[in-house]
Amino acid sequence: MKYEWRKKDKHLYLPKATPTILNIPPMRYLTITGTGNPNSESFSQCVAALYALSYGIKMSPKKGIIIPGYYEYTVFPLEGKWDLTTEGRKLHDTGISIVKLKDNLEYKVMIRQPDFVDNDMLDMIRETVYKKKKNENILEVVLETIDEGLSCQMLHQGSYDNEPESFAKMEKYCIENGYIRWEQSHKEIYLSDPSKVAPERLKTTIRFKIKST
Repeated sequence: MKYEWRKKDKHLYLPKATPTILNIPPMRYLTITGTGNPNSESFSQCVAALYALSYGIKMSPKKGIIIPGYYEYTVFPLEGKWDLTTEGRKLHDTGISIVKLKDNLEYKVMIRQPDFVDNDMLDMIRETVYKKKKNENILEVVLETIDEGLSCQMLHQGSYDNEPESFAKMEKYCIENGYIRWEQSHKEIYLSDPSKVAPERLKTTIRFKIKST
């Protein structure tokens, strides 16, 4: 049976537009890190590298590659962990909105992988995909297990620039329920394609780590 993340892991990816608290289990991801504006070509190439490898893994049986434990699945959505650089944090502390500090962002973008994916498989697929795509970022992608743990999340509807409004709601909800935000960084899970959807119609799951007060 095909693994459909929208059905199997709906609680992780498709929350309501109101804050909720949940425990995120450890999961395996292809990741790549960088700094700078998410509207830049360098960021686009990082994302392209992740998708190229993810689809290379998914389609490997059709290329005659035997993968132990392989099962059919839908490629997971793109995710990103975002924070400000040290310089960006200093500027933000002076009152400059994070929306105006996009050149001072640091990120880790990622796509979750099925449990059967390991480093040997990644290296094998990487060689094939790199020869075809010639994207240098493919050589920088790593496989890692990420444990987010206790978190607050909600569905944000609208422009990425309006996310601070949703984060304010989440922080208020946490305080009212005996939690505080534990990290300034946050996670975004992209449920819409910004090249095809108007900013006001974008849907993004947003999340940050919390702890009990």
